[in-house]
Amino acid sequence: MSAPVRFVLLLLVAAYCLAPFAWQVLSSLKPAAELLSLPPLAPSRVTVEHYAAVLGQAAFPRMLLNSTVVAMVATLLSLALGALAAFALSMLRLPHRATVLGLLLAVSMFPPIATVSPLFLLLSALGLRDTLLALVLTYTSFSLPLSVWLLARFFDALPRELYVAARADGCSAFGALRRVILPLSAPGLLAAGLLVFVFCWNEFLFALAFTATDAARTVPVGIALFPGLHEIPYGEIAAASVIVTLPVVALAFAFQRRIVDGLTAGAVKG
Repeated sequence: MSAPVRFVLLLLVAAYCLAPFAWQVLSSLKPAAELLSLPPLAPSRVTVEHYAAVLGQAAFPRMLLNSTVVAMVATLLSLALGALAAFALSMLRLPHRATVLGLLLAVSMFPPIATVSPLFLLLSALGLRDTLLALVLTYTSFSLPLSVWLLARFFDALPRELYVAARADGCSAFGALRRVILPLSAPGLLAAGLLVFVFCWNEFLFALAFTATDAARTVPVGIALFPGLHEIPYGEIAAASVIVTLPVVALAFAFQRRIVDGLTAGAVKG
């Protein structure tokens, strides 16, 4: 396939992927009177009234803060626990490694909707319903298999002689992980962390089921509750969607090279 053809195909794929976000951006900048009319596709005049309405709500900044806290804490917990498990599976040569990884894969494939009811009862019995801790614990448990899988594959690509040399120099197993393995695994940690963060940031089902007030609601639930009884504020929904998407886009652009390195480093055994 020639270079011009590949370039055109890449442009088509990029346009297909970016079209929904571009539509949201255009809708968020249109006056309210033009939201339900086509043409024009582009706004006749650019307005930020929808952004002002969204940010002027007292609940929306709180929900942004909730999403940020929950996603960051769950990501850090998932990476910390996932790194320990992946290190044990890759470097310590534990028995039944394939079985453990297979069970992790099976757990990750379990439909979340089937666990909502028992988790709701458990969190209610523990007094954690409508708290950020409930979401942190839930997101950590569901993102942990992904972290273990990605980090185990990345650790597999590192020479095991590094771990053996660290132990010979007097490091404990945890010391070898902290001082040798983790510094060399920065791209893999970053790739896994971003994927887990995006999952936690966008998660809707558990956040809807386990929260009841603005004190613990996250942004996806808040946007879903925007429509009123007789009116759907399309402009405000579009503006809120753009605001929520921008942090993830910024992270992806800032760390795109390390993300690609992290996702591909474990493809070939070093």
